[in-house]
Amino acid sequence: MYSHVKREVEELGNGLYAYVQGDGSWGWSNSGLIESEGECLLVDTLFTGRLTSDMLAAYRHAVPASEKIDILVNTHANGDHTFGNHLVKGARIIGSTACADEMEERTAEEFADMMKNWRENGRLGDFMHETMGVNFDFSDVKHVPPTELFDGRKDLSIGGRKVELHEVGPAHTRGDILVHVPDAKTVFTGDILFSGGHPIMWAGPIGNWIDACELILTWDVDVVVPGHGPVGDKAAVRGLRDYFTHIRDETALRYKAGLPWDEAAFDVGYAEFDSWMDRERVVANVAAVYGELSGGKIQPTMEEIMNQMLRYRHGAECPHDAPCACHSRKA
Repeated sequence: MYSHVKREVEELGNGLYAYVQGDGSWGWSNSGLIESEGECLLVDTLFTGRLTSDMLAAYRHAVPASEKIDILVNTHANGDHTFGNHLVKGARIIGSTACADEMEERTAEEFADMMKNWRENGRLGDFMHETMGVNFDFSDVKHVPPTELFDGRKDLSIGGRKVELHEVGPAHTRGDILVHVPDAKTVFTGDILFSGGHPIMWAGPIGNWIDACELILTWDVDVVVPGHGPVGDKAAVRGLRDYFTHIRDETALRYKAGLPWDEAAFDVGYAEFDSWMDRERVVANVAAVYGELSGGKIQPTMEEIMNQMLRYRHGAECPHDAPCACHSRKA
């Protein structure tokens, strides 16, 4: 089922590796491996059991010591970084407290059931099926949350090598963390970085995400492994920071002008980001900023957001059936 997507191990040097899946679009996430003196730390699992099994086999081929994973770190709660946890037998599973709490709100099995019965979930189901249901088989996922929890920061030792875990959420989700390996000048960002694609802000606030980017930029790192997209360097982090600064400022202008949130989402300009995929995610990002700016008074439902994301993806010019300011500006 997954043969159409390129999935491979990339050696980063200094005993570090990344497993990169395709272009990093919806559900096609990355993972990482840190090996030192025969001990191994895995950064994230993947969206399904089959994908995670393939990943673990690829790591074992490249790094025989990874037959035994000593520590698994989940960078956040989303299923494309956690649904394969059950296949990493015997490892300590570490995550933020907020990550574990968020995972309990919808287990892997509940997600699989929702995807199986997507027709019963209105436009939310339509969006999820079109976006992920056609690409992934969720029949082999299992709810296995982190059992070793922390808040703020936690330092680990893998074969004598220091690995720093920094909690920077809520941002993408409520419990995002960064995995920093100082002696290798490398950071595994989880979904704090989408490279080559629009990010999506499930939690916010947007300022936290900008601050997380700024934190990475203060570190002495040469290699940046994103949660989605190609391995790169700090240039990708600067690009994402600039994206969110743009979203924040342009959305605030439209909020001040009194535009509805959905109209603003279709109106904000993205000339600098036209090459980035998954542009429909801007709808969710603008909705999140409107929630902040209104003090929580404007809180579109997930179904409303995904309905407008579908419209955006399919080329609708604006979210309204009647003439509105969107039409007058485009005239």
